[in-house]
Amino acid sequence: MRLRRIVASGVAGTMLLGCDGGGIQPPSVAVTKFTITERDSPAFDGQVFGSAGQYEILRGIAEAELDPADPKNASSTDLDLAPRQPNGKVKYATTVAIAKPINMAKSSGVLVHLNSNRGGTGFTIADGPPSGDVEVLVGWQAELPETATHRVTLAPIARNLDGSDVTGVLMARMADMDPGTTTMTLQVLGRAIPYDAVMEQAGARLIRKASETRSGVNGPTSEIPASDWAFADCRIAPFPGTPDPRRLCVRGGFDPAYLYEMSYQVRSPLVLGVGLAALRDVNSFLRYEAADPSGTPNPVAGGIRHAIIQGVSQSGNILKTWLNLGFNQDLQGRIVFEGANPHIAGRQTSLNVRFGLPSGSGTLYEPGSEGVLWWAHHADDVRQNREAQGLLDRCTATNTCPKIFETFGATEFTGRLMSVASVGTDARADLPLPSNVRRYYFPGTTHGGGDGGFSATPESPGACMLAPNPNPEGEQVFALRVALTEWVVSEREPPPSEYPTLAAGTLVAGNAQAMGFPAIPGVPSLDGLAIPLIDYDFGDELRYNDFSGVITKQPPAIRAIVPPLLPAVDADGNETSGVPSVLHQVPLGTYTGWNPAGRGWFKGQACGGGLQGGFIPFAKTRREAVVAGDPRPSLEERYGTQEGYVCAVTRAAEREVQRRFLLRPDADELISQARSQASSFLPATASSADAARTASRLCI
Repeated sequence: MRLRRIVASGVAGTMLLGCDGGGIQPPSVAVTKFTITERDSPAFDGQVFGSAGQYEILRGIAEAELDPADPKNASSTDLDLAPRQPNGKVKYATTVAIAKPINMAKSSGVLVHLNSNRGGTGFTIADGPPSGDVEVLVGWQAELPETATHRVTLAPIARNLDGSDVTGVLMARMADMDPGTTTMTLQVLGRAIPYDAVMEQAGARLIRKASETRSGVNGPTSEIPASDWAFADCRIAPFPGTPDPRRLCVRGGFDPAYLYEMSYQVRSPLVLGVGLAALRDVNSFLRYEAADPSGTPNPVAGGIRHAIIQGVSQSGNILKTWLNLGFNQDLQGRIVFEGANPHIAGRQTSLNVRFGLPSGSGTLYEPGSEGVLWWAHHADDVRQNREAQGLLDRCTATNTCPKIFETFGATEFTGRLMSVASVGTDARADLPLPSNVRRYYFPGTTHGGGDGGFSATPESPGACMLAPNPNPEGEQVFALRVALTEWVVSEREPPPSEYPTLAAGTLVAGNAQAMGFPAIPGVPSLDGLAIPLIDYDFGDELRYNDFSGVITKQPPAIRAIVPPLLPAVDADGNETSGVPSVLHQVPLGTYTGWNPAGRGWFKGQACGGGLQGGFIPFAKTRREAVVAGDPRPSLEERYGTQEGYVCAVTRAAEREVQRRFLLRPDADELISQARSQASSFLPATASSADAARTASRLCI
């Protein structure tokens, strides 16, 4: 609760640990106080990172204020309803963590903001090359609980001008509860709703569904009378239980055979949009200012020459929202980040809307895909209430656009609408990429990539039907971070974009026949698993292109369905376009971006909300393949021997180093892994003349 205590007290405490620097800043600087509360020095167990030496980690709190009258803040929903200070501005605060060389003279001069995912923390210094970068984490979510490990923003609560509560509508969805459950936290499929219900309301409605499709077609549905449910906790007291604005109790308990949907009124929204300002204001302070207005030094003052931001999944979605709304221009008109990498991010995030739920994951009826999804200025002729717009329109107008790497994998096509980002809603043609954008597709990967390695033995499928997909993305992401940095710092041209397109015939209709997916015994069909873009009607007070404003309809009406496109595959079922990992180039099976759920209420639909890929291993020998009826060549037919496989891995790794999609240390590690693990699935010596010839050909 330290963040809340500092802000509530109105006392800007003393910086506990000083740094070199000084100077009083002009009033236009948003950060009014920067307090370091903790220093870990040296960090990372004292490890030395090349010429950058040892690192330290600083943790602290940035207090800031926003002027609702400033046009640069105008896009923040409900900022005009936030409480004001005597100077007419709105106060907020956020937690900050910085990993920096102890000796800033050894820094690379590059600030890399690692955008937090659901408040999570974590630096990449110990995992990547010894670059000397300064890594920064800033909280931008205000609905999360403040903990010792969360990076969060403390946002004000919006109130009507007469002081009364602001209210609005939300919809909770609950499924897969244990038998005998009487009380559920109001949630959206496992993610708790952070707002209180209006306890006395006539319009609330609870229904239960026997089934639904991912495109919103419902099976048998029935309404539960208001007399049989309550906003309450019945775990101890019997129905109607103890009143609780964040729980739901049902007379007789919940039936796991159904999904429950609660549409109801909530009150006291957080002004979540201040999180967008926090990313702008704190990073601008660290990049440009010597000290805060009281003279407290900026701990990296004078050491930052360039800045890059990376957002992964949810935090990549918010990066797209941030760019769309023009927040890469600071309050003094300067560019904040010169480089940006939204990774595995196919949507936007429900942040700058009243009663937003930023931690959502894109399930049915969840907002998040309403905003513009493409980079260049383009007309959306399919969805209603749209004008031509692109994610970069605002920063183009102010000359503050960063250089952008958009990186993503197969599940972003099946579960996160990347085909719409590539071809628009009408899918008539590939949309052009602006000159400052590069797009890199990692084929055959699950959301965020798998654990890698070279194992032909699948892991347990868990809740899914197929085994987890091990195909990795991490090595490519690190290599591309180096390439993005070089593009920003020295103007070195990055590798050309590589992704599936209509023009090349590598982006096709989202079904097995169009993709060319082989018939493999025992493998479920992929048809119907890819999630479409749904044009929801959330009411007239939502600014759809900007994904800002107020949602007034829950549940929303569905106005149109835009079917997804998927990458074409080869005879093995492996995708043929993009930037493949070494494992994908020397496969041990079929790596998919889709995986059906094997149990629970959503059985047969996309597992994990569409974020789980699958692995279908090859047979080890031709005989095994024939017995199984598997049309794909066996491992022995492909590689012959252990050495044959290692030679194939070596060739692929060397090629990717040359193409700048793999760093030399990572290539060496992959070759070493292949050499140590190939014995688990291939013989040391050829079992036939054909196998010997295969191995010999690979090792030429």
